[in-house]
Amino acid sequence: MPLTPPAEPDPEPKMNWASFYAVVSGVNRHSTGIGRIWLSVLFIFRILVLVVAAETVWGDEKSGFTCNTQQPGCNSVCYDHFFPISHIRLWALQLILVSTPALLVAMHVAHRRHVDKRLYKLSGRTNAKDLEQIKTQKMKITGALWWTYVISLLFRIVFEVIFMFLFYMIYPGYKMIRLVKCDSYPCPNTVDCFVSRPTEKTVFTVFMLAVSGVCILLNIAEVAFLVGKACGKHLHSAGDSTMGAWIQHKLRSY
Repeated sequence: MPLTPPAEPDPEPKMNWASFYAVVSGVNRHSTGIGRIWLSVLFIFRILVLVVAAETVWGDEKSGFTCNTQQPGCNSVCYDHFFPISHIRLWALQLILVSTPALLVAMHVAHRRHVDKRLYKLSGRTNAKDLEQIKTQKMKITGALWWTYVISLLFRIVFEVIFMFLFYMIYPGYKMIRLVKCDSYPCPNTVDCFVSRPTEKTVFTVFMLAVSGVCILLNIAEVAFLVGKACGKHLHSAGDSTMGAWIQHKLRSY
């Protein structure tokens, strides 16, 4: 009976995007309505597209990159020169860094719950129902949590802009070129190298960057909403007649 060779392990383990989404969506219950829309756009139009379609389109990015020479090593050197980082890895890094600021809000919420739990215990309210309510209650975006939330949004905007600039620097005009000319060593002379499916890759690149632009607009809108709401409360408040007093109140509240 013929022996079946053992299955080879996957050389590139996949990112567990389901767990990643679970962590980010845990913070979403404390977000504004705009924040929930941002998470939906992030999951449907970025993570799902990246997992379902983009990884298939760029699965042959190196094997499909061919040069008209048989010189050993020339293909690899030219590919590394024109494509210093994989599209998929760069998008994955972008999604991770853009979503990381949400962990700041998660840690702040955990701190608030810990403080509330201690206050409940010091006041003698050790009922299990009360302690369970602390874990499930939605935190209002006020006080120091307001600052943490706004700072996390600003970090998201900065990361999105940085990655859009990186894509523009690596791929001018956000277009995937069809033909590149390479004269790097060990190529014997200037050789022509061809990129597989450049039009399809250009379409996906433009789509992903357009969605990234939508996410930037949503983050800016959420910052404007939070600042406008806070200023509205300040104007309608009977006390704290100056903006300096309002800022001081924000900084002092936990």
